[in-house]
Amino acid sequence: MQEGTSDPRFPNHFDGKRFYNPDAPQAPGLLEVLRWKLTSRPEPWPRFISDVEQSIPPRRVEGSGLRTTLVNHSTVLLQQRGSNILTDPIWSERTSPLSWIGPRRRRKPGVSWEDLPSIDAVLISHNHYDHLDLPTLRRLAARGDSTFIVPARGAKLLRSENVGPVHEMDWGESLSVPGLTIHSVPALHFSSRGIYDRNITLWCGYVIECQERRVYFAGDTAFGRHFSQIRERFGSPDLALLPIGAYEPRWFMSPVHMAPDEAVRAHEILAAKTSIAIHHGTFRLSDEGLDTPKKQLIACARDESFLVLKNGQFADIP
Repeated sequence: MQEGTSDPRFPNHFDGKRFYNPDAPQAPGLLEVLRWKLTSRPEPWPRFISDVEQSIPPRRVEGSGLRTTLVNHSTVLLQQRGSNILTDPIWSERTSPLSWIGPRRRRKPGVSWEDLPSIDAVLISHNHYDHLDLPTLRRLAARGDSTFIVPARGAKLLRSENVGPVHEMDWGESLSVPGLTIHSVPALHFSSRGIYDRNITLWCGYVIECQERRVYFAGDTAFGRHFSQIRERFGSPDLALLPIGAYEPRWFMSPVHMAPDEAVRAHEILAAKTSIAIHHGTFRLSDEGLDTPKKQLIACARDESFLVLKNGQFADIP
């Protein structure tokens, strides 16, 4: 594997100690968190919904197509000839450092662990517990098939858990692996796994180039001008994976999470041929209802090029 060099077209985002969102609002702090929790009026959520029909992906995909399976939350299985890629994998029951407390899943994964094919590359967008799930990563590493890709300064945690091989990427850097090129691109978000480590590691999205096709995985992000920067740098993606959940209340969430109408705007700015909604429908992280993001997206989408899949559903992208 060969590491690339950073792209000067993406803005500076590091002050020598911590990363930040350039020319954009920063993530809310502790006082804002307390205000949110004291004033929160969340929509009711069911304890659990047994409506997932798990699917069995093929071991490998032949031909020139792209099979995209939504597992759950931001976990997507991307299968093209010669490569199986997994984004932000989580099979755990909770998004938490502890097994007995924290946001609990309300739907099961759309692919059972036993039916998951070998994974060539695992893309981690940032270190929040619903995106960097160490129990799942340890299970993947134990299979011995995967290369792990994380944002800048994120490799130390994985290596401490014997998860690897792992490669760090800053915005604008590229990594070549057999059959693919992976590019790290900007996102507007933040990082932390505890009280004292905020923004010590980076957050990002990824553009994957394979067989003359471009896939954009946005990770977690607020709406911003980085979508136009990504389109200018790479062209219109054949597929975009765009987050639509964890957006209420807007006064608190807008610096770090898009609302469904903003995801539609991002889809249009990117001029994506197809987009698929991620980051919704599995874990309760904010005040909107379990399926409110899906309903809002369907209401504001202008055509059928923005798909909302259930856990376990897949789409074949030509």
